[in-house]
Amino acid sequence: MELANIEKLVDKYLDAETTLQEEQILQQYFTSNNVAPHLQEYSMMFNYFKQSKDETYTKTIQLKPEKTKKNWKWLSVAASVALLFSVFIGNEQYKEYQQRKQFAQIKEALQMVSINLNKGNEALYAVSNNISKGSNAVQQLNTLPNTFSKANEILNVNK
Repeated sequence: MELANIEKLVDKYLDAETTLQEEQILQQYFTSNNVAPHLQEYSMMFNYFKQSKDETYTKTIQLKPEKTKKNWKWLSVAASVALLFSVFIGNEQYKEYQQRKQFAQIKEALQMVSINLNKGNEALYAVSNNISKGSNAVQQLNTLPNTFSKANEILNVNK
């Protein structure tokens, strides 16, 4: 009966389903001299576990000093602030560029209007000069009948 129980415990052990108490029972069985011949291969394993449990390392272990961890959270916060600042400055520069561009367009349009108004003024001056010439010619025409009537009077008086 005990052998059947040990075989069941070995199967559970191999499936990693044993408790610590059941492993203790297996350890005691396989380290004793009463191991069944078909289970002899497991006795070497449990003897190794018992032997390795008693081993100790006597040399000192040199541990590396713990390096201070850099606080990466602050670095990411600083990067985020720098990114936001550069976006803000870039946006301001872009707005200023747009304003300069609009100013240049308005200035060009006003210069074109000014040039066209000057051309219009020149045309108005030319028309004004022509009207003045016409007015002078009309005045001379008005004086012509007066001249004819005086010449007629002089001719009539001399007759």
